[in-house]
Amino acid sequence: MTIQPAASVRPPAIAGTFYPADAQTLAAMVDKHLSDARDDGLDPKALIAPHAGLIYSGPIAGSAYKSIARRAGQISRVVLLGPPHRVAVPKFCVPAATRFRTPLGDVPLDLDGIATALTIPGVEQSDIPHAEEHSLEIHLPFLQRVLGDFTLVPVIVGGPAPQETETLLKALWGGPETLIVISSDLSHYHDYEGANARDQNFRRHVETLSLEKIEDEQACGRFPVKGLLSRARALDLRVTTLDVRNSGDTGGRDHRDRVVGYGSWALEYAGSARLPDEDRATLIDAARRSIGNGLKNGRPARVQHGTFSPALETYRATFVTLNQNGKLRGCIGSILPHRSLIEDVAINAHKAAFGDPRFPQLSAAEVSSLDLSVSILSHARPMTFGSEAEAIDALQPDVDGVILQAEGPDGQTRRGLFLPQVWESVPKAEQFLRHLKAKAGLPQDYWSDTIRLWRYTTETFH
Repeated sequence: MTIQPAASVRPPAIAGTFYPADAQTLAAMVDKHLSDARDDGLDPKALIAPHAGLIYSGPIAGSAYKSIARRAGQISRVVLLGPPHRVAVPKFCVPAATRFRTPLGDVPLDLDGIATALTIPGVEQSDIPHAEEHSLEIHLPFLQRVLGDFTLVPVIVGGPAPQETETLLKALWGGPETLIVISSDLSHYHDYEGANARDQNFRRHVETLSLEKIEDEQACGRFPVKGLLSRARALDLRVTTLDVRNSGDTGGRDHRDRVVGYGSWALEYAGSARLPDEDRATLIDAARRSIGNGLKNGRPARVQHGTFSPALETYRATFVTLNQNGKLRGCIGSILPHRSLIEDVAINAHKAAFGDPRFPQLSAAEVSSLDLSVSILSHARPMTFGSEAEAIDALQPDVDGVILQAEGPDGQTRRGLFLPQVWESVPKAEQFLRHLKAKAGLPQDYWSDTIRLWRYTTETFH
């Protein structure tokens, strides 16, 4: 850790190049990008957004910052992490300056937050890497227009391990008053089609929190992105892709031979995340249409991608449950996200109606009395325990969905899953675990060191 005597103001380095130097023109450009973006009713704790010139990445950044507009009166501090482009940084660097300036005014730095950051191994303090760096500055006009007054903890991130970045984020995480922003562009200087393929691949890694699969050339901000995804796993955050395009889309069709990719994502706490009513209704309708198509054509309904909201196109795991006269009539789902939310619901609804081995195939006469619900699963997190008693104590009734995997007495791997709704009929944790073992094909009194448990939460609706 090195500490430099505090300067005063870091002046804008990219005004007049990456964005207009005139305050009125800049405000108008940012406001247009915000007004053009969708409002999907999200409540993000963290964002990932691009950092190119506003004529190229501004529309994609606008999608990110539109998502926090409803929280403008709540957010008073922003922790902003981005990669270096001018001066190499080994791991982390915070500035010595006390304010960052743009044509829209000065942003005061959170000096207590910076002091906290400096207690983390690998964090240095210097104004030199920050002086000409654009990956952080480009976000400030958006934050100024959306939030008004706020304080800033700006961190340039070199090449730390994901766990090191997660440690820093944990120290700075705060509560509802703090927004985390990760600055990153995506692929660089590929042809249009090649960039699209690479950026969609990166998109799926972000949506599924698969930080280990992110490759070096997929994003210049990969190091802070990986740290955020590691933190998202620990805290049960849910990702929604807001926009993925490239400079060939925003800069015109004449510039598609060497493009740069851009993306924006919102991360919410899964336990409180909620799809808009319109998206919920679309999913229920897709499930019923898929069942209807199964009765008519013997297959699930096809999903026309590109016609749904970003949330419905995001990869998520779901279960579809069918009840009739208060009794289970079918329940099939996905443990891991491997296709879009809308497609997963359509396919699982068809399987629940016609492929659940516990029940005969659904008949046309039963459809009108069918009660259908959809459960969206969060990222499953491993539970830590040393005995069956500790596992029982660790369970959270009425909250946890649980996945069990174990090697059975015959040496075969067994798996079982319960949705959180099962607590309604099995309210005691000990009973819950015994029934889950039975569902996995294990004796209810069975215990083995091979038993592994994962917990998750759901958003469930009818």
